[in-house]
Amino acid sequence: KRVLVRVDHNIELNEKGVLKNDKKIRATLPTIQLLLDKKARVVLMTHVGRPKGKASPQLSTKHAAGKLRTLLPGVSITHIAEAAGPNVEAAAGKLKDGEILYIENVRFYAEEEGEPQQQADFAKRLAKAGDLFVNEAFASCHEYEEASTCAIARLLPGCMGIHFQKEIDMLSPILDDPRRPLVLIISGAKMETKIPVVEYFLNTGDDILLGGCIANTFIAARGFDVAKSKYEKEYMAQAQEMMLEADKLEKANIHVPRDAVVASAPTAEAARVDLPVEDIEGDMAIFDVGKVSAQRYADVIEKAGMILWNGPLGFYEVEQFSGATKKLAEAVAAATKRGAVTIVGGGDTIDFHTRYGYSLDAYTFVSTGGGAMLEFVSGKELPAIKALER
Repeated sequence: KRVLVRVDHNIELNEKGVLKNDKKIRATLPTIQLLLDKKARVVLMTHVGRPKGKASPQLSTKHAAGKLRTLLPGVSITHIAEAAGPNVEAAAGKLKDGEILYIENVRFYAEEEGEPQQQADFAKRLAKAGDLFVNEAFASCHEYEEASTCAIARLLPGCMGIHFQKEIDMLSPILDDPRRPLVLIISGAKMETKIPVVEYFLNTGDDILLGGCIANTFIAARGFDVAKSKYEKEYMAQAQEMMLEADKLEKANIHVPRDAVVASAPTAEAARVDLPVEDIEGDMAIFDVGKVSAQRYADVIEKAGMILWNGPLGFYEVEQFSGATKKLAEAVAAATKRGAVTIVGGGDTIDFHTRYGYSLDAYTFVSTGGGAMLEFVSGKELPAIKALER
């Protein structure tokens, strides 16, 4: 059989054109290897970046195909510079048992993210290259639809890949049967994408630990001057409402930093100081959670039964603003050792661990999805999963 596998090989290249991280590719290897062992003829498809319907050499899937050749030595892997059409169908038709055809970035075609009818038509063209469909791209399964994750699952007999299934198995207990106390660690730049998960955990979790620009917005909402810190004024009222809600007995506690590491600029040379949030003024800007608050967070983590972590607490790219996240990583790793279920996800969270040599093996599970993980644990129905249910 020819098996169309939607993978998440949304990889990044550095300025020299070298792959930054192959973790996403490695996560799909068990599914690909199983198919090869069963003598399937494998057609791989993925998106890379946001080309918005236009081809870009930097975002071609040929880079992922090249890396895959080094990970699967001895396997025939052919790359084709199209995703659909007669040439792809012909190449798929020539595949022998145990061979791979890697098609071009599906987002080079505007129809991939187009109107429903455009997606349906594009999926029909993609489906001509395969007999069966496997979705091994959990990170690409958001609350919006795409042709290669949703429409195609309505055309071909399909199932989840091995890692996709593991994502569902590991994340579902957060919704259905969490260990207590259930702790959410949430950070990032934008409130908009994080509000649904904070609101959901207010009703279902026990503790919510805030970091990053989200924490700054809550600090401002508490009435403190955040000076030059990045925060979102338009979400202050919503932050105040959530904190009032958290005061109710049956709701989760929202932990907002009481002290912060501030500097005039996010650079290694800038003078930094750790001080209470009420003392922030002038040209100061918050770049990390302070020592006192980081210890308070660690104390909460020490008692946790289940932890979901998405996002470093500070501007971790500069080492002098990575202290709170390092403290957090050590606390979550220690919690895992004593039996807590710990799940981490998100590109920046994984990048932090790679950058500072913290092992991701220290946790129960590492999700390949950032946004998709948060949407799933917010109780949202993901169309790509629903499309497979038939």
